[in-house]
Amino acid sequence: MVAKYQAFHFSQANPKGVGQGNVAALLRAVADTVEELGEVSVTDLILHSETTADGDWPSITVYYQDQAPA
Repeated sequence: MVAKYQAFHFSQANPKGVGQGNVAALLRAVADTVEELGEVSVTDLILHSETTADGDWPSITVYYQDQAPA
């Protein structure tokens, strides 16, 4: 039997412009978003970085599974 696995994801970045490269602020914002999701199990976090005219613009993609009671 093949086990089924379903993961959800979201990506998040700071607003473009002043402070867009602030990784600590981005991590805090991602933590707030994960808490808002409720009972989830985070399975992976991937940090991306884009270079813009305003400097580095990191983003984080979060992969998670719903852990709400059935």
